[in-house]
Amino acid sequence: MKTLLCTAITLLFVFRTSVADVPAPSWKDHTLRQLNGSAEPIELPAEIQIATERWNRIVSVPFMVHLPERDRLLMLVSCDAPPDVDSTMPHRAGFMTSDDRGASWSAPVLVGFPEDRESMATLGTGLAYLSHGSLLFYTDTHRWFSRDDGSTWNEHQERAQAPDGKSLYVWDPPLVERDEISGKVVRIVETGYTLIRPSADANIQQQAYIRNSRDAGLSWSEAVRVPQWDGVSEVALLRAGDGELLAACRTDIPQRMGRTIDHFEGLGVSFSADDGRTWTLVEKLYDYGRHHPSLLLLPEGVIVMTYVVREGYVDTDDGFPRFGIEAVVSHDHGHTWDLDHRYLLHTWVGNRKRSMRYNWWPSSQCTSSVLLPDGSILTAFGTGYRSGPGERVMKHFSPRDVGLVRWRVNSGPINDDRTIRDAPFDSELRNVFELGG
Repeated sequence: MKTLLCTAITLLFVFRTSVADVPAPSWKDHTLRQLNGSAEPIELPAEIQIATERWNRIVSVPFMVHLPERDRLLMLVSCDAPPDVDSTMPHRAGFMTSDDRGASWSAPVLVGFPEDRESMATLGTGLAYLSHGSLLFYTDTHRWFSRDDGSTWNEHQERAQAPDGKSLYVWDPPLVERDEISGKVVRIVETGYTLIRPSADANIQQQAYIRNSRDAGLSWSEAVRVPQWDGVSEVALLRAGDGELLAACRTDIPQRMGRTIDHFEGLGVSFSADDGRTWTLVEKLYDYGRHHPSLLLLPEGVIVMTYVVREGYVDTDDGFPRFGIEAVVSHDHGHTWDLDHRYLLHTWVGNRKRSMRYNWWPSSQCTSSVLLPDGSILTAFGTGYRSGPGERVMKHFSPRDVGLVRWRVNSGPINDDRTIRDAPFDSELRNVFELGG
């Protein structure tokens, strides 16, 4: 279906912080843990920073890309809403840049829609690098394009709804496939999902779709419902080393959990051997509590998946929930994952007990990982670890931050334990973990 590319509205950049607010390089030494089966975890050197904590504001939901022509990192974040917008989603899309491979970052530069103040309070999602300075990101109803490395965003197009007329939401960056010689974009594969509320006392059910563009985003096919993605929302895509398409899928809340928040959604994988026309059934890695995946293909064909942990860590003795960011590796193109040797990139304790209202505010939200030119991995994540303990309304909950971990996959020896990998996907052994300490 042909979609007109519009240029009538230009996204305006609004600087909200002074040059003095831009932080100096702030990497700190960090030790991440790699599980080693039943043996003691392996400690690995890394670097970490909370890039936004000096600004004392909401900066959340990071999506990061590396611009190879400039060796620049560009990060899409969602920030506090304008003060005159009464919205339950306290966010507005903005961009941060780094020219030293993530050591320091510019303050968020917000983008706005001048003719419609209400539309300014919307999440920005799915940032993707296309080619030769062109990029793409999403808001609730539109795709936005930049042709100058993200400096301006003066092209937009409205996204078509699902064939059944439901709103089609996009979270993950699309898969961008390029000609190996010219670098020209030959196909963009976009995923999205619709929502179904079966009854007032039931959790939302979700259905994922897929569609393509063969002209660098100028026009798009109609969204196609993937039957195997019934009960799936966010879908991250990767072309694996064996040529198949790998989908990392956020799965619906298990029925046995009853009515609860979306932190209990899970994570699974699905495959296509025919360029996305048909897909396998979703194989769950985690039944609940882990999602928001980001997929990264290393030069040797190893796949790294980072994701958030919102449920599944055992609470502290005094009743505070724990949250974190993990990574898991596949050596066979995503068909099996080494859960017994996964990486704990960063973990923290929430500041609200389970019994308190809004105990989920300090949680993790979103991961985005890129491979840097030196072979290290840079993983961005959202965290609410500084959120205040008060009983405030949604719009005013306190600072959220973007953290970054710079790390490498372990090349040293590990044991051959497969206990967690071989356990049922819905078992406590697979889904529950005692962090200790």
